Formats: sequence, C-alpha cells, structure tokens
Amino acid sequence: MLAAQRQARILEEVQRTGGARVNDLTRLLGVSDMTVRRDLDVLDSRGLLTKVHGGATVRRAGSTDEPAFTVKAEMEQPAKDAIARKAAALVRPGTAIGISGGSTTYTLARHLVGVPDLTVVTNSLRVADVLHAHESANPGNNQTVILTGGMRTPSEALVGPIAVQAIRTLHLDQVFLGVYGMDAAAGYTSPNLMESETNRALVTAARNLVVVADHTKWGVVGLSAFAGLGDAAVLVSDDGLPAEAREVLAEEVAELVLAERDG
Repeated sequence: MLAAQRQARILEEVQRTGGARVNDLTRLLGVSDMTVRRDLDVLDSRGLLTKVHGGATVRRAGSTDEPAFTVKAEMEQPAKDAIARKAAALVRPGTAIGISGGSTTYTLARHLVGVPDLTVVTNSLRVADVLHAHESANPGNNQTVILTGGMRTPSEALVGPIAVQAIRTLHLDQVFLGVYGMDAAAGYTSPNLMESETNRALVTAARNLVVVADHTKWGVVGLSAFAGLGDAAVLVSDDGLPAEAREVLAEEVAELVLAERDG
C-alpha cells in the first residue's frame, strides 16, 4: 500500500469513528506504530485531522479548507467509481460536455475515454491528462479536449477570470460538476472563491447540469455557494447517502441516481 493510500485509509477511519488510536490503526493497516505515527504527522500538518496523544481525532473543517487532489483521490474510491460509471452512461457520442475539477470528475473522465466524437471542455488538469493520453494511444477515437486557462488550485483545477471568460462563450449539452459540499440550505459550495465563480460559469453554460458527489459531501458547507440544489437536473451519488439527504434531494433535483458501491 502506497503512503498516500495508507493516509487516505487512516483519514477515512478517523472520520468514520470520530477518532482512532495508533494501536487500532496498526492492526487495521498491518504496519508498524512508527509508520502510523509518521502518517498522522503528515495528515496533521496538512490540517486533515488533529493528532493527539495515542492517536488522532477529527479536525472540524473550516469553510475554506481544501485538501490536495492526491489526498482526495484516495478517499471513497468504490463510491467514486460507482458514481462515475452511472454518470458516464448519461453521455452520448457526438455531444459537447463540460467537466469541472475534482477527484470524482477525474474518475468520470477515465470512464469516458471510449466515447467517440466527444468534445470535452474542462478546467481540470487531471481530466485533460486522462483524455489526452487515451487519444494519443487511440487516435481514431476523435475526442476533442479543450482546457481552459487560469490559476491552479489544490484540486488541480484552473480557475479565475481567464477560465470564466473562456467558459462564458460556450454552450454545452451537459456539464458534470464535482462539489466540495452540498447542503439543504447552502446548496452546492466550494471553499475557493475563484473556483466557485468558475463553477458558476459552467452551470450557466450547461443545457443539462449533472452533479456528481459521494455521500460524504452531504452536510458539508464551503465558503461560497455557486448553485442551488435544484439547479441540477441530475445528481449522481452513492448508496451511502443518508435517508435525510435522499428525501431533500428527491424533492429538489429532477432525477436522483444512487450508485451501488462495490466495496
């Protein structure tokens, strides 16, 4: 297990239980207590948890906290893959779609590499890399990838005035949007003001908005709201979504799709 995968597993366990002891984590991961303590030091330095004597506890996230892409990509992988497969099934060949930054949309891109004659506009460096790499290896696929300019965020997205200006000139059949959080009162939010503005431009450009968000995003509120829950025509989440969230979202979005996790 790579260090990033191990740290993501530790973070998931701490978030699931509210706290974890070093001894419990060593048994869970099958590594030494020194390895676990080093991982806790790393996670604490990144502001992802609070290291305490003998273990770690949940760090209550502030509205501007934004974990690095590499950390987020290792979290909730079965849910993200299930969501991505369901979302990819909504895409038709020959259409123009937008894909925002984020680890769930990155997973989605990996399921779209075989869709022919697709035009993809994205502000995600990771999404563009996946699609460009596949196109280079399979030149007959005829996908067009348009990467916006802008300033880079911890989630490997390009944001700011340049990205917004590029997106505002476009009309897209579908936009697939990852979110930092979704909440009954706050709607869809981001911890980054410029990313929120860029997401808002993507929402405006979309003929049909599809939000992709795993169950852990429910009840999380970032600094800036960029859309209301009802602005999404489709919300694709996973079967870990709590009953309260299902009730609220079923009322707000036209279609709520819950993917079944494999793991």
